[in-house]
Amino acid sequence: MLPRVLTIAGTDPTGGAGLQADIKSISESGGFPLSVTTALVAQNTQGVREIHTPPLEFLTAQLDAVFDDVEVDAVKIGMLGSAEITRLVTDYLDRHSVPFLVVDPVMVATSGDRLLSVEAEDAVRELCKRATIITPNLSEQAVLARAEEVRTHEEAIEQATALARDLGTAVLVKGGHLEGDRADNAVVHPTGEVFRIRNVRVNTTNTHGTGCSLSSCLATRLAVGQPLDKAAQWATLWLSTAIRHADDLHVGKGHGPVDHAAWNRMYREAASTAPWDLSPAPSEEKPLVAPAGPHTQALWSRCSSLLRAILGDGFLTLLADGTLPEEAFRFYLEQDAFYLREYGKALAGVASHSPNSQDMIAWARDAQNTMTEEANLHREILGGETHTDPSYVTLGYTSLLGAAAGKDYAVAAATVLPCYWLYAEVALRMAEKNTPNHPYHAWLSAYADEGFIEDTRQAIERVERALEAAGEATREEATRNFMYAAYWEREFFGQALRAS
Repeated sequence: MLPRVLTIAGTDPTGGAGLQADIKSISESGGFPLSVTTALVAQNTQGVREIHTPPLEFLTAQLDAVFDDVEVDAVKIGMLGSAEITRLVTDYLDRHSVPFLVVDPVMVATSGDRLLSVEAEDAVRELCKRATIITPNLSEQAVLARAEEVRTHEEAIEQATALARDLGTAVLVKGGHLEGDRADNAVVHPTGEVFRIRNVRVNTTNTHGTGCSLSSCLATRLAVGQPLDKAAQWATLWLSTAIRHADDLHVGKGHGPVDHAAWNRMYREAASTAPWDLSPAPSEEKPLVAPAGPHTQALWSRCSSLLRAILGDGFLTLLADGTLPEEAFRFYLEQDAFYLREYGKALAGVASHSPNSQDMIAWARDAQNTMTEEANLHREILGGETHTDPSYVTLGYTSLLGAAAGKDYAVAAATVLPCYWLYAEVALRMAEKNTPNHPYHAWLSAYADEGFIEDTRQAIERVERALEAAGEATREEATRNFMYAAYWEREFFGQALRAS
């Protein structure tokens, strides 16, 4: 059953903020949205023009219409606008308790102007004491804390720690308005415990409605059943994805909205059952590990657009900038550990088909390295052996490898090549983001290592020789299998985010 999530807020006729953003956020995050309007706001991406506030009696009638008929699983509160409205909503929720309450205290405009009277600010502070978590921006956090606005993330956490203790509720510290290339968030609990969420700033001005969207998503994930810290991390990741795609919307002439549907579009694309295009238009992506001749050049021309898709995938983007959630990375490694065991068997199968002893030894050596060195890296990072069941993506990929082992040598060799080549291309491009203190330093270092790059060059040369010696029909089958494996590489990288 979908959780029923109520948003109590003002409107935005251009759809980027307020109730309209809340409804989209709740739907995209896995809930059924309900809405109660506190104010009719004539606004767009360039600013607010006029506000009409309906009578308090009508606000009560809306609330009654919802609670008399629907069991509400979570409530998100946004713009209230006055002390009278705030007290009415507070009293109403005191009489109609809900499992989760997320308050986005709209108190200070982006310009820095105070939006509420002192009396209304006090009323909002009282409402916040009822919340599961509050999500103020740093200006609003300062108002609630009755303190000066802070300038650093650590100062914000320190201020939020005192505020959370005083209010008896958790505070989401948001780093979006700070300077620098980081936009980290943090959940500060009343106990003083802090859960930090890594997040990289996206270079865009299209961030209209981010506060509304984040708080609504958070309320929904709590109602779905996620613990508070995990729900906040999920909401941060979801919003970051929406911001990354905001520039593609072209809505409005000012600060445009985020793309609320970007996250679920990833799922829809992954769920497509349309056959893969085995002859996609080549991209301008140049290989860093060169083809060994005309046959492997032809393979590269076909798969180069897939490399561009892999590099643009959210998993690798977040991995490169260090903000990938640890559970997503762990899922990836656990699946990779299963995959490598099967890949090692496939390489051994290719070795057994090799037409000469030199190539046989090379494939067998790589099979041994896969089963030992790479496996040791996985055990080191994961903290021991893993025996995870394969996902459908992992199972599909390894099934292709297993079937190819019984094919002609050239077909089998071409099938295992994308795991060398695309991995090497990805690793070399990501190496520039790697630093000794990068959270995924060990993984980034392993696959950009010159030893692995040289193994890739030699594998490309062996496949070139195999294709040169093969007949036309065999080359066509080898090319198909190479492309199938390249697509599975794309899916293998992308699956980790979809597991959350």
